[in-house]
Amino acid sequence: MINEKGFTLIEIIAVLVILGILAAVAVPRYMDVAAQAKISAARAEVAEMKSSLNMAYAKYFLSNGSVPSNGSQVIAAAGLTSGSAANIGTAPDVWNVTLTGSGTSVIITVNSYGATADNEYTATGTWNMPQ
Repeated sequence: MINEKGFTLIEIIAVLVILGILAAVAVPRYMDVAAQAKISAARAEVAEMKSSLNMAYAKYFLSNGSVPSNGSQVIAAAGLTSGSAANIGTAPDVWNVTLTGSGTSVIITVNSYGATADNEYTATGTWNMPQ
C-alpha cells in the first residue's frame, strides 16, 4: 500500500467543486459578451448605412449637378426604397434594414433578421444631409 499512487475521493470532489464554481461564474459572462457583440454589430450596420448614404449623396450630386432636395432621393440614389426593409449581409449576420426619408434626414433602423423576441438586436440612427 505504500507504493500505491492516485487521487483520493476528497481531492476529486474538491476539483469538481472548483470547476463548478468557475463554470457558474464564466457562463453568464460569456452570454453577456455574445449579446453585446450582436448589439455592437447592429450599431456597426447603422454606421455602414450612413456611409452608404454619404456615397449615394455624392453620386447624386455628381450625376445631377445639384444636391438632392430630400432624404428619399438619397435613398433612391443608393438603390434602395424608402420605408421598405432590405435584408443586408450574409449569414449568420443578416440584418433587416429600414431607411425612412424624413425631410433632409434619413432614419435608419436595423433589426436582426428572423429574430425571435429572445434574441432580437436593434439599433437606430439618423443620417442628416450635409449643409
